[in-house]
Amino acid sequence: MDWLDAHTLARIQFAFTVSFHIIFPAFSIGLASYLALLNGLHLKTGRTVYLELFNYWKKIFALAFGMGVVSGLVMSYEFGTNWSVFADKTGPVLGPLMGYEVMSAFFLEAGFLGVMLFGRSRVGPRLHCFATAMVALGTFMSAFWILSVNSWMQTPAGFSQNSVGQFVVENWFDVIFNPSFPYRLVHMMLAAYLTTAFVIGGVAAYHLLKMRLQKVELATPERLASQLAVRTMFSMAMWMAAIVAPLQMLAGDQHGLNTVKHQPRKIAAIEGHYETQARAPLILFGIPNSKEERMEYVIEIPYLGSLLLTHSLDGVIHGMKEWPPSERPPMGIVFYAFRVMVGIGTLMLGVGLWSLWLRYRGRLYETVWLHRAALWMGPSGFVAVLAGWVVTEVGRQPYTVYNLLRTSDSASPISAAAVAGSLIGFVVVYFALFGAGVVYILRLMREPPNNSQLEPSAHAPARAGGIVPAAVLTGFTGADDPKAKA
Repeated sequence: MDWLDAHTLARIQFAFTVSFHIIFPAFSIGLASYLALLNGLHLKTGRTVYLELFNYWKKIFALAFGMGVVSGLVMSYEFGTNWSVFADKTGPVLGPLMGYEVMSAFFLEAGFLGVMLFGRSRVGPRLHCFATAMVALGTFMSAFWILSVNSWMQTPAGFSQNSVGQFVVENWFDVIFNPSFPYRLVHMMLAAYLTTAFVIGGVAAYHLLKMRLQKVELATPERLASQLAVRTMFSMAMWMAAIVAPLQMLAGDQHGLNTVKHQPRKIAAIEGHYETQARAPLILFGIPNSKEERMEYVIEIPYLGSLLLTHSLDGVIHGMKEWPPSERPPMGIVFYAFRVMVGIGTLMLGVGLWSLWLRYRGRLYETVWLHRAALWMGPSGFVAVLAGWVVTEVGRQPYTVYNLLRTSDSASPISAAAVAGSLIGFVVVYFALFGAGVVYILRLMREPPNNSQLEPSAHAPARAGGIVPAAVLTGFTGADDPKAKA
């Protein structure tokens, strides 16, 4: 197995660690915004159901956030151990950007996270809502800086190279807002929101199906409150799917136009074209044959490829043969990963539109097939995010900095045995640690939200026999109801 040299093992190790890492920020970015929305709605309306949902999801957010931080720290060390040449040459550009992420995003998140998780009864609802919004802003800022770093590697701008080959900054604005950055930021943020929406929708659908099976004749106040909370989060998740999925399609279209302009080799791999052609078809499916440089068993739609990628029927799509083999990304991986991502996005759009129709018909909470579809689609966002990351990173090969620094020239002078040892260690620790974390999150999701999620000060007034039924059914607590204060 001579092909498993230090360079290849280092690539496998980074791919493994970043694949574990990316699913947690994709979830926590969207979930932080959802928590901020729930907190704001509770502050505005006084409805207890929003506070119940906030307290239900904040525990899950805390776990996902913690695992995201821990899994991301490892990659910083990998730059020094496995990719020291890359770190040396790009450090003057990328180092400050990653430092800005720590100072402006991580400190903001860390500073307000404790208040968000534990401080509601101490600081009051308004300041608590502000702290939650700051955590959400921090997750956005983190995505902002990290995507700026990665986008610069895809479409480098605003730099020059010194005498030893280091990239040095000429214009920070051009570095940060490089040509692909705005498109990638919007695309990733919408992907995070969709991922979170379908996780929430899947959890709500699970409980709707479970409640349907558990036909309990005695409708207790606690059960009715739980049902209200489940229906509320399912409704909110389906609204998000119906609104964001079409926006993601538009964002993906604009991102594709930008990629055609700046990374034509990646587009050739995505579309499966070996030959340059005008009026190019859209290849729905095929099997790339890199040895003979042709696509086999093709299912295609004539002209649609040019129309989608250039917005013109006569648009020219460059084929992979325009570049020598040493300059080409591996077509098969990129080609199939892109279709997984787009296929899942299409299913998300379908579920969102289906929910709109059922909402209009008044059957959003009664249609079992929608609930089953939402349950199965619960983890789909993570798969789509991973597939999109594969398209982005593998499609950039054979470069770490597009057209300027090859991946093979970025690795550290380190032995294969050393990389293999750390890779095995990462695999064991990651599956044990993060596997346990995911199992615990799933156990939390298995329990429905209810009034026990409320902090003591937020409970409805009690009487002999339990919580006041009217307060539960209306979604208000006595303290929250303005009429109670009169």
